[in-house]
Amino acid sequence: METINHKKLSFYKTIGILVREVYRLTKKFPHDEQGYTGLVSQLRRAIVGAKSNIAEGSSRRNREFVHFLSLSLGSLREVESHIEIARDLKYITKNEFENVQDLIDKSSGRLFKYRESIEKKAEPRT
Repeated sequence: METINHKKLSFYKTIGILVREVYRLTKKFPHDEQGYTGLVSQLRRAIVGAKSNIAEGSSRRNREFVHFLSLSLGSLREVESHIEIARDLKYITKNEFENVQDLIDKSSGRLFKYRESIEKKAEPRT
């Protein structure tokens, strides 16, 4: 089994930028959003999960790695939903939202294509 160096994957690097941006933005959210069930916690958990699932899955067999990549995609969609809520509640500006959305689009598009390529490798040969 070949080990994948997740640190060299372009979408992993982009998600790293996204992690830092989410943490920067959520520092200015209202105090009542800071608790365990607040939007800050939800956003941070989702973006950290997106990055962590790629790292964890990269040490697995292809079929399992596909599963972890799918989890990462799901976490990015969760971040997307939460960031829309933050925009609608005026916790972030339109420009901040667009910047985060652009990072999500870039990373999820690349991640999706990569997942498809790994999925093809995982398919049984007939």
